[in-house]
Amino acid sequence: MKILIAECSKEVSTFSPVLTRYEDFAITSGDTILQAYRGGGLEISGALSVFDSRPDVEVHPTYSARYITSGGTMAAADFDRLAGELLEQIRVAPPADAFYFCLHGALATEQYDDAEGFLLAESRKILGESIPIVISLDLHCVLTDAMLTHSTAAVLYHTYPHVDFFETGARAARLLLRILDEDLHPVSARVEIPALVRGDELRTETGLFGEIVKSAQQVEATSPGLSAGMVIGNPFTDVPDLRSYSLVVTDDDSNMAERKALRLADDFWREHEKFQQPLTSMAEAIRIAENTEGTVAIFDPADATSSGASGDSNAVMRAFMDAGFSGTVLSPVVDPPAVQLAFAAGKGKSIETVLGGVLDPKRFDPIEVKARVLMLSDGKFINESHGTTWDAGPTAVLEVGTHIIVATTRPVSLYDRSLFLAHQQDPKQFDVVVVKTPHAQPHMFDDWCARRLVVDTPGATSANLRKLGHKKCRRPVFPLDQDVRFEPRAKLFRRPPSSTGIRPV
Repeated sequence: MKILIAECSKEVSTFSPVLTRYEDFAITSGDTILQAYRGGGLEISGALSVFDSRPDVEVHPTYSARYITSGGTMAAADFDRLAGELLEQIRVAPPADAFYFCLHGALATEQYDDAEGFLLAESRKILGESIPIVISLDLHCVLTDAMLTHSTAAVLYHTYPHVDFFETGARAARLLLRILDEDLHPVSARVEIPALVRGDELRTETGLFGEIVKSAQQVEATSPGLSAGMVIGNPFTDVPDLRSYSLVVTDDDSNMAERKALRLADDFWREHEKFQQPLTSMAEAIRIAENTEGTVAIFDPADATSSGASGDSNAVMRAFMDAGFSGTVLSPVVDPPAVQLAFAAGKGKSIETVLGGVLDPKRFDPIEVKARVLMLSDGKFINESHGTTWDAGPTAVLEVGTHIIVATTRPVSLYDRSLFLAHQQDPKQFDVVVVKTPHAQPHMFDDWCARRLVVDTPGATSANLRKLGHKKCRRPVFPLDQDVRFEPRAKLFRRPPSSTGIRPV
């Protein structure tokens, strides 16, 4: 059996002023994909572990575009280039029996609100209507009609913070092979839930959301269940279909798919008001830090680069500096001009510069500082989350009084300690560490920090969702509107074996 593999994985915040470019992806094609992913921890790695275990399976990798980090809306010309390359690789691939497409599901471009739906529709035109296509998606995707119309089945992450990249790819590969081996006929039921959610209760290991995901996993593991999960969307990708969803895929059992998807959605809606993040003001956060022994982790989700923010927020840094906080503070910031000045001066030298507000000046005013250059690097390092290489571009570690700032040229994900540790800065040695993400795996900060505070600051990925200014997503939706009603309805999708289009159920 010949299996095609492709990948386009990118999440954006349409509230960021920084457009995503072609260069913001790590792009590989052909057998280079196998070299990059075999033995790794990401989705395609998991899929390959399944395909490689079958001597009767022949894998044909086509094209992989995986984000280096998230960003704003993707520029039209850059997406046209990427999509053109991806689709051309699919077009010239040998005839295949099935297709695994690894997606994120929250890529918006200047011309497409649903870029993944576009890629799937174009892939269908090339490959035909009858070939099975299984897609894997982040549970922060926007689960559109086009995605489910043009795929045969979808598989979702089951964890947040995400630790099941490999497992999700393996699940997708096993399902694709089952469709071929057992002549399965997947039917998908999706329920829209008018809620945008954030917060600690979404942590699947400890929060209420985890119990709902367990219910989905039970459905997936029970015949004729094939795939099930919950989508909590990406509130920062402001597109018409933005909301939460339940999804159940069964083998030719529309009644079960609909019934189970409605049950998951009802369970989610029952708790939806708890899926909001309590936020601490910066004044209160500073007061707590001044009166706490041990490290205080200040989580700043408004500038979460992994969710599409620009990374150049100095809001937390400014608040501690203005308050005259005497403890030590470790912060990241994206600031190419400051890095250039540091490289021009050299290690051990002092510079006068401004920090922050370079990429998103409407939200952040630069801070004038005198800094000593402690370290310079090329910004390339292995991350502790899944062992891949991240590239922050030329990077400088700056000392400003009791503040240590790791300044990068480009944004990288900040949901772990990798950037700090790669630049000889151990968060455990500081009174305050600024963590630009909504959540991290517990061992990274929560398990050892004296306090963990999620602060209310400006930014393109603010957890204070009402501040963002959504314009495109369908309304009403919680929490942007008051007295939102949920009228549960399941929409069914089925792709018969030989068809010229989707057949409504």
